[in-house]
This record gives sequence, structure tokens and C-alpha cells, in this order.
Amino acid sequence: MADGLVERARALRYRAARVSPLPLLVRGGIFLVVLAGFLLAYPVQALAPRSLLAMAVAAVLPAVGPRRLWPTFTALVTVAGWLLATLGFDRPPALWRLLAVATLLYLAHTLCALAALLPYDGLIDPDLVFRWLTRAGGVVLASAVLGIVLAWLGGVGGAGGTQAATVVGLLVAVGLSALLGWLLRRR
Repeated sequence: MADGLVERARALRYRAARVSPLPLLVRGGIFLVVLAGFLLAYPVQALAPRSLLAMAVAAVLPAVGPRRLWPTFTALVTVAGWLLATLGFDRPPALWRLLAVATLLYLAHTLCALAALLPYDGLIDPDLVFRWLTRAGGVVLASAVLGIVLAWLGGVGGAGGTQAATVVGLLVAVGLSALLGWLLRRR
């Protein structure tokens, strides 16, 4: 039994020595983005030392296991924090905070997807990560602009403006769903 434990320890040490820095940086980015999402979504009143420790542990989980259910779990925890802040503590939903939380959720998702693809011991070209993050930045920018335009449309014309923003938002969602369906069939 002791020989088996020694062999496992050697194998773990061997694998740890082979880890390349770029996959570690991506996983560190996952941790930071998820933790920032938690801190931005939750109300200040809920940020006690125990809850901060729980948030830090929860932020480590998708960084360690990006292929598992942890990215979804942390996204749901972030959304729960947003709902707790807006409904439980009556924090008004500011547009900048909503855009920031949505951005952090998307970045956590896309970084987990990237980390799931990168081998931990591979030599990865930094340009690959840069292009991945550039595309993610384009998506975030386009979504933010569209969100701001839809929020502005919602404020124009009282109740009629809200209805127009709802209709435009539904049309955009249907259009994006049709585009994704077409892209999947094309493949």
C-alpha cells in the first residue's frame, strides 16, 4: 500500500513539473474573472469573511475543472447573487453593473472553454490565446452596444418604448437562434 502511495506521489510530481505557464495563466484568469463576477453581483451586506472564503473556493472550482459542471455552477451562483442584491436588498439594477456582470459571466464561460481545450503540458502559442480573447472582446463590445441601445429604446416613449425594446430584443434573439441553427446545419 505504501508503494502505491509513493508511486502516485511521483506521478503527481512528474505531471506538476510538466505544466506549462500559459494554461496556468488561463486558469488563473478563470479564477479572477469568476471571483470578480461574484464580488460585483453580490450585495456588500453579504460579503462577510466566511462568504468571501466560500466565493474564493467556488471560483477555484471552474479553474480546476473547466470541463465539468463547475462553470455552470458558478454562473448560477453569480446570477443568484444578482437576484439577491436586486430583489432581497433592493439594490437598483444599474446598467453598468448589469453589463459588467454579463461581461464577466461571458468571459468566465469562454475562458473555461479555452482551458478545456488546452493541454496542461503543451507548448501553446500566445497568439492563440490573444486571438481567442480578441474575439471574446468583440462579442462583449457588440453585446454591450446592443444592450445600451435596447436600454435607450426602452426609455424612449414611456410604455411604448418599453414594448418596442421588448419586440426588438425578441427579434434579435430569434435572429441569433436562426443564425446558430443555420451554422450548425451547415457544419
